[in-house]
Amino acid sequence: MHRKGLSPASPSEITMVGAEASVWCAVRPMNAHPSVADIHCMRYNDKEVRNRALMMTANGSRRRFDVLGVGELNVDIVLTGLRGMPVPGREILATGCSVVMGSSTAICVAGLSRLGFSTSFVGSVGADAFGEKVLACLSDVGVDTAQVHVLPEVETGATICLATGSDRALVTHLGGSISHLTADAVTDTLLSEVRHVHVGSFFLQHALRPGLADLFRRAHACGATTSLDAGWDDTETWDGGLTDILPHVDVFLPNESEATAITGLSDPEAAAEALSRHGAVCVKLGSEGALFRKGNLRLRRSAIPGVVPVDTTGAGDSFNAGFLYAMLMGMDWERCLAFGNACGAVSVTRVGGASACATLAEAEAVVAAGRGDSIRMMSDRSVER
Repeated sequence: MHRKGLSPASPSEITMVGAEASVWCAVRPMNAHPSVADIHCMRYNDKEVRNRALMMTANGSRRRFDVLGVGELNVDIVLTGLRGMPVPGREILATGCSVVMGSSTAICVAGLSRLGFSTSFVGSVGADAFGEKVLACLSDVGVDTAQVHVLPEVETGATICLATGSDRALVTHLGGSISHLTADAVTDTLLSEVRHVHVGSFFLQHALRPGLADLFRRAHACGATTSLDAGWDDTETWDGGLTDILPHVDVFLPNESEATAITGLSDPEAAAEALSRHGAVCVKLGSEGALFRKGNLRLRRSAIPGVVPVDTTGAGDSFNAGFLYAMLMGMDWERCLAFGNACGAVSVTRVGGASACATLAEAEAVVAAGRGDSIRMMSDRSVER
């Protein structure tokens, strides 16, 4: 299990690394000097040993999952190659049509699974073809679906994605399955088995929202970190109890449109500054990259150049996966932005959300190169579309 010239990690060493990693990664990741865990991970240079170590808690017990996703599940019906958005009373043509797994939360968790993390999901689907599609896609990328409930009385949600390459528009049918999920579906027993809890599409999940602050409090009490993505608010009131929840969120991940709408500020830098009063915030800027605020720390990183977009559906969720992967691996915030940008860049070169997520090899290659030219050269297309 070790490379030539390197000593294998003993059980006691792995336990020690795990104890340090739980402080560094599983309680409050921060921008600081490398810990003992980082030094050991670099020394052994073995991802299997490193991941085993990082999965362990301070008392030496092992957590079953790196990341738990809690949220909406739906399919995306993606129409690509549009020359523009539809105009009422007129018809336009698409050059491509795909039915893939959608859901902001699920795409992020699928992305983390593709990056090598152990993942699970709490949600619900209907007993229909769309529900079967979602379950199959989650399983195909290695996401545990034991906590996904199949409800015969409801329909699985669906989103129609209209993609022009540089932008997209979405129309979502909740179907009943998305509206069914509440926070009490997540037990403390399950929370004690995960390192991190992620929720996307905050404004879409009407039944989950009232209990989300308590869910995140319980997650913290169980030693897990938390993250939240906003999603669009179709009521455009931009409230929904968000300000009560943000103090319990370790990193908030809205895009530029969401951040400015939530704060009422037109400048994304100012919006990020306002949101950072509640804690760490990363604002995704699309083709302009991303910015990060936490306390007095202010970072901004440009997007990966040389990327030719095909479909931007799920790009922000893929960014989230890359950012959270780096965060949970104990990297500094600058590196988190780099991995987020890399995963987002890979995503837009393919059709679909979860089916377009980057592998760890792809993400690391883009981070190392600093450009997107090599994305088309990568041959890994193993996830079913």
